[in-house]
Amino acid sequence: MGERRRTARRDRALYVEIFIDAPLERVWELTQTPEHHVRWDGRFTAIRPTRVRDDGAQEFAYELDLGVHTIRGVGVSHGERHGRAGERTSALVFDTADRLSPLGVGRGYWRYVPTDDGVRFFTGYDYAPGWGSLGRLLDPLVTRRFVWWLTAWSFDRLRLWAEQGIPPECTGFWRSLVPGRRPRAHARRCLSRPVASRRTIMQQAPETLRELHV
Repeated sequence: MGERRRTARRDRALYVEIFIDAPLERVWELTQTPEHHVRWDGRFTAIRPTRVRDDGAQEFAYELDLGVHTIRGVGVSHGERHGRAGERTSALVFDTADRLSPLGVGRGYWRYVPTDDGVRFFTGYDYAPGWGSLGRLLDPLVTRRFVWWLTAWSFDRLRLWAEQGIPPECTGFWRSLVPGRRPRAHARRCLSRPVASRRTIMQQAPETLRELHV
């Protein structure tokens, strides 16, 4: 137990897990289709596929519109539909030359684990902070915490869409501030650490991640 706690303290990679009571195929569709992905994931406002590599990996360009500035970058993803016990995975690497981006080069994965009741959907990813020395200072204090919250909040928007058919546009951030009874996404519904795992977060990545490069 002590070793596990020490590993968790050293592991700065982000981990977000949520349970989705929906068919695996539905979760795969909403996460692997770029037009659907950008609707629930607050980390992107546009994802444009650009080229499919010989091994099936998908190159893409992405944007995050902040109103006063649009962060642009590129990435490569590779999905695998035929894992053990019906599991599926998706590996990702990304990078940006935008000096205003708080995130630099990074890599991560999604895992889809089917259960009798639905799907365990979780991600692990890490990145190099942007903004030079200031970014390295702010990352553990502010940036990394906010990026975790944004990812978790987005995952719950996905869950509401997959389970209840509630469009992500109905669970946006500003809508959640309006008083009244309405569906709301909550980051607290997600786990921030793997349960009972001796491996680090990035050690749980699929083999396809090792082969990906921007």
